This record gives sequence, C-alpha cells and structure tokens, in this order.
Amino acid sequence: MNRVPITKEGYQALKKDLEKLKSVERPENIKAIEIARAHGDLSENAEFDAAKERQAFIEGRINELEYKLGNAEIIDPSNLPKDKVVFASTFILENIDTGDEVRYQLVGDDESDIEKGKISVSSPLGRAILGKVPGDEIVLQAPGGKRSYELIEII
Repeated sequence: MNRVPITKEGYQALKKDLEKLKSVERPENIKAIEIARAHGDLSENAEFDAAKERQAFIEGRINELEYKLGNAEIIDPSNLPKDKVVFASTFILENIDTGDEVRYQLVGDDESDIEKGKISVSSPLGRAILGKVPGDEIVLQAPGGKRSYELIEII
C-alpha cells in the first residue's frame, strides 16, 4: 500500500471535495440522468450521454479521493527538520539574477497552488529543491532559459 504524503490542510481540502461529490454532485447528476431518461429514446439522447459521462467522472474522482484519504500520511510541518528541505518544508529562495525572493511550501500534487506559494513536490523546482540545505544553489531549465536560485532559509 502506497502512503500518500499530505499536509493537514491538504487532507482537509480533499475531504471537503469528497463530501461535496457525495452529497451534492452525485445526487444532482442522478437527477439529471432521470430527467434525460424521461425524454425517451436513449440512443439519440445527448443529455443522457453527457449525464452518464459525468457520472463516470464523479465515481472515478470519488474512488481516487477515497484512496488518497485512506492512504494519507499527514505530515506536520512543525515537526520537520530545518537543516534540509523535505516534504511540507517552507523555504525562501532568492533568484540569483534578479535578487527577488520567493517563499514556497513543498506540498503534494493535489495541494499545489503557486499563487498561494505551494509548489508540488513532483514539479521541476520541487524535485530540484528536495534535500537541499541553506546556501545551496538550484539551477532550473525554464522555457525562457536557465534560472538560478539560492536557498536562503528553511522556515
């Protein structure tokens, strides 16, 4: 069984998504299927086909979320080492070329949101920063060319 590392906030967000799918979206879609079925000939009923596709998506997403929540390993950032970057670490990077500083937290794929400063552990930067210590340089190949960062601090 594969453990799925996740922060407490990420776990709560997935749980909320699952509850919404089960209590709101699934029942609404069942009603849409019933209405479309009432229109008659199912072989040429686009509404019915769309509702059935939506049902398959909803059920697949429910299964995916239940798996992730059932195998979740909640990582508490307050218990993490501050000497190197690990999953759930928050850190400050400085762009060596511009001097701009950015603050990120390393999270799972489901939690990533660059606008909130949360980057995926499987992103190019996420993979490059794992295991780094303050003072290390990180060089990434970006679409606009190479970018170099220095790990300033692990918070």
